[in-house]
Amino acid sequence: MDRWIAAVHGRALRAAAAPVAVDLGYGAAPWTAVELLARLRAVAPGVRVVGVEIDPARVAAAAPYAREGLTFVRGGFEVPVAGKPVLIRAANVLRQYDEGDVAGVWARLCGRLAPGGLLVEGTCDEIGRRHVWVALTPGGPESLTLAARLGSLGAPSDLAERLPKALIHRNVPGEPVHAFLRDFDRAWAAAAPYAPLSARQRWVRAVTSLAGEWPVLDDARRWRQGEVTVDWAAVAP
Repeated sequence: MDRWIAAVHGRALRAAAAPVAVDLGYGAAPWTAVELLARLRAVAPGVRVVGVEIDPARVAAAAPYAREGLTFVRGGFEVPVAGKPVLIRAANVLRQYDEGDVAGVWARLCGRLAPGGLLVEGTCDEIGRRHVWVALTPGGPESLTLAARLGSLGAPSDLAERLPKALIHRNVPGEPVHAFLRDFDRAWAAAAPYAPLSARQRWVRAVTSLAGEWPVLDDARRWRQGEVTVDWAAVAP
């Protein structure tokens, strides 16, 4: 997710006068916020990262890791940071909420964004091998990205268990996201002759085929990273 954010949102981060990125709900340890700072500063040296957690014990535990450009505060969806952040990243935050709560949370978080800001909300497995996220602006959701460590992937539909809360219960026949994963699996199966070259070559070939049927928004530069991004409107419930 960090790599994708740096690639697609780096220009907006650089253009902001004093860019702030928020790691919302960083968890029991502050590693994701520490890593986010390093990865974003590679493309936007002036960015600051604020880790936000609702649990005061987690905020206290993270305090020793604060440094220039990295702070930790207690809070939740109100995002208690000064000004308007250019980025809010929320990984594995909404999975414990009801599907009906998602739209309201999205609207609240997007309302905190600076003009041109981005909310990235999604779910990943415990060690980040499989990840699916939605990218949103104040105007609403724009895209869905699937990303995987390809060597561990049996089929694209393996990522279904990591769909964000807005889609996890929609992976059933008749829903667009189910059709998308079905067609992706078919393209993956058809690309099996490329498997001896590498899982990456197979993925690229499968996505190339998929792009003929679905509004894929990125290109081979991202596909080679084990990613594919599709227009949200095509998979929305």
